[in-house]
Amino acid sequence: MATASPRHLLDDLINPEQQQQDQQEQEEFLSSVETVVLTIFLSIIIIMTVFGNLLVMVALCKDRHLRKKKTNYFIVSLAFADLLVALVVMPFAAIELTTGHWRYGEIFCLVRTSLDVLLTTASILHLCCIALDRYYAICCQPLVYRHKMTPLRVAVMLGGCWLIPTFISFLPIMQSWNAIGIEDIIEERRALTGGSNDTSCVFLVNRPYALICSAVAFYVPLALMVLAYQRIYVTAMTHVRQIETLQRAGSAPVCSTEPIITVRSSTSSDPLDHYRLRTTTGSSSSEQAPVSNSRMRIETKAAKTLAVIMGCFCLCWAPFFITNVVDPFIHYSVPWQLWTAWLWLGYINSGLNPFLYAFLNRAFRRAFLVILCCGDERYSRQGSCSYGNAHRACSAASVNGTSMALRLSFLPNRSYSDNGRMILGHEHESQDSL
Repeated sequence: MATASPRHLLDDLINPEQQQQDQQEQEEFLSSVETVVLTIFLSIIIIMTVFGNLLVMVALCKDRHLRKKKTNYFIVSLAFADLLVALVVMPFAAIELTTGHWRYGEIFCLVRTSLDVLLTTASILHLCCIALDRYYAICCQPLVYRHKMTPLRVAVMLGGCWLIPTFISFLPIMQSWNAIGIEDIIEERRALTGGSNDTSCVFLVNRPYALICSAVAFYVPLALMVLAYQRIYVTAMTHVRQIETLQRAGSAPVCSTEPIITVRSSTSSDPLDHYRLRTTTGSSSSEQAPVSNSRMRIETKAAKTLAVIMGCFCLCWAPFFITNVVDPFIHYSVPWQLWTAWLWLGYINSGLNPFLYAFLNRAFRRAFLVILCCGDERYSRQGSCSYGNAHRACSAASVNGTSMALRLSFLPNRSYSDNGRMILGHEHESQDSL
């Protein structure tokens, strides 16, 4: 019977140790690669959030036309809240996530957590105020809007967006009200993650705090936003049908002339404003088809715009706040990886807000181009309406960031062209998107 040589026995003893060492090196390499990729990804999110919100704030400071609109103050205050999220909250969360340790002590852990709750809640409340402002602008009469949205009321609403979050952030967290009744669970979590709050920043909430905080920060604003945008959409579609009715009424022949009703929104970026209906004498059923198609396109664009606004908000924050309410009732069994994913998804909303509420706004886009192109006058805002051969009444009825082209206030201005056709014109100057 053959026996193994001493050399083979020595190899058998060394190889398992070598294999184990190689496996550990491979795991460390993969872990380092994952850390690098995660660091780059989080850095991109932070940089884009800072750049977008900072650009919005600079645009308002440099463009006096933007400062004339009340809604833009909501947008800039929102940008300031999101900018603070990117500068104060996200970097520390990224460092803790990539290193796996909290190195800044217990007191700063509470401060960072309080700032997190304060700024993210303020951002959400700003979105709610923007929705309410647009509701008053579109669904109410202009005089009602001017009465509702006075400068004092705008200032009170902005103050509320910053004051209300303090009652669910610094006040209860610094007093440890969120930990009442779950002290043992928090101590167990600290022991599992390092044994001291100097190496981990554990934040758990009891059931009352979870319910109250989630209601104030998400569920109540969400309900108000849904109701406001639902009414905005219904009102917009009502005005579209009014336009179609006026178009049909204008198709009848008047004194052997060829009436033309033109509704235009030449400068608006609002999808609800992009329509132009034109009729001629004796229009046939085939000529009415473009009108129906135009109306369908308006409804589709309006629905898509509102779906994007509400969809992004719900997609970013609903998972976190649903988990925040459920977790205390299932004995805090949600994995920390899932918590982290939902939290950063909410942070991403702070980077999306400039694109949804400012970059889709034509006036802001012009200001951005002037800033990025070093003040090139080609992109400066045109401050007056243009008049052609046919007299058009320019109505600058844009309020709150929502075009008032939805309101049909046809003026009795009329002129006749050389061939005897009567032209009714109504052109809306609007810079804001829905």
